[in-house]
Amino acid sequence: MAALSCHFHCAIQQLPRNARVRPSFTCSVQPSQSNIKVVVNGAAKEIGRAAVVAVTKARGMEVAGAVDSYFIGEDIGKVCDMEEPLEIPIMNDLTMVLGSISQATAFGLKSVVYVPRIKLDTISALSAFCEKASMGCLVAPTLSIGSILLQQAAISASFHYNNVEIVESRAHATDLPSPDAVQIANNLSNLGQIYNREDIATDVLARGQLIGEDGVRVHSMVLPGLPSSTTVYFSGPGEVYTIKHAITDVQCLMPGLLLAIRKVVRLKHLVYGLEKFL
Repeated sequence: MAALSCHFHCAIQQLPRNARVRPSFTCSVQPSQSNIKVVVNGAAKEIGRAAVVAVTKARGMEVAGAVDSYFIGEDIGKVCDMEEPLEIPIMNDLTMVLGSISQATAFGLKSVVYVPRIKLDTISALSAFCEKASMGCLVAPTLSIGSILLQQAAISASFHYNNVEIVESRAHATDLPSPDAVQIANNLSNLGQIYNREDIATDVLARGQLIGEDGVRVHSMVLPGLPSSTTVYFSGPGEVYTIKHAITDVQCLMPGLLLAIRKVVRLKHLVYGLEKFL
């Protein structure tokens, strides 16, 4: 039997205080001959509701519990506007949810944690914990497969172009530059080359924020109503190469989530990044 739950979040509480992280969305899975049983933590939130619907429709897995501090006692199927109730009430106590599945399930749960920002020392601490406990875990800064493909395409293009700019658009001015833009900039900076050699000055604010020391800049545009998008511009003699990824709905995270659930079942250690499974 398997479960998707906040068990990983509970495990974090056993780590040193400076190793704590607040996941945006968490889940855990345990191998089984039957369906993977999934407990969704944050089930009443937009991403959680989408996850409940996606897991219900997916083959080989089923929703076994829902955890949230809102809509307590209400059927998660109704909260998600599904055609039929799932007869699974939302609870605010993860321990009760796990106990209702089976006490044995609470041991050996495998976790998927969606958290856009996390420090490297936190990853190291979690990795050591998972290794010691033989607990499989995926920590994913993004569950969007399109976002990962953009990152990979940018790395490939960087070997052929010396000029690059990253432009992102967001509807709200929070958490800027975004984790996606910072990840792309860091990926390019780690390749060991200098970009934008003819315009590497950083004293002009309108030229964007310099990420790292290799000349990669990020420009963040914020306007209400804009879809979240990230565009990477490369240029060389006589040409401009542009790659873009835009998110219009949280549904874009569901294929990555389902892939993560299926893959994490086989793990006995921590894996950082959904791209490891692509």
